[in-house]
Amino acid sequence: MDEKFAKIIEEIKGMTVLELSELVKVMEEEFGVSASAPVVAVAADAAAAPVEEKTEWDVMLVDVGAEKLKVVKAVREATGLALKEAKELVDNAPSKLKEAVSKEEGEAIAAKIAEVGGKCELK
Repeated sequence: MDEKFAKIIEEIKGMTVLELSELVKVMEEEFGVSASAPVVAVAADAAAAPVEEKTEWDVMLVDVGAEKLKVVKAVREATGLALKEAKELVDNAPSKLKEAVSKEEGEAIAAKIAEVGGKCELK
């Protein structure tokens, strides 16, 4: 690396976040450009943060398929809803079948719906 650039990099390494922010503003004004580096820096910080594994899922009915009646029955079985409420969920797809379930329970519900021709997603 050119020594001139190395000196600049060392100066930047010694700056606080507030000083860096001010430097970016000054450079934007001086050169008439818009820097995207602050957005990238924030995204990089977010990517470096540990990702919490999701423990609760919502089961969404996204497609009813050709066997609507069978899907209504499967929805009733999976949710414990009455016929009318289960039919309304199926008629209004995409709709939320269950909230805050474990991944295993959500996958089991999705499998039951898939067996009769419907399609679910976990969100």
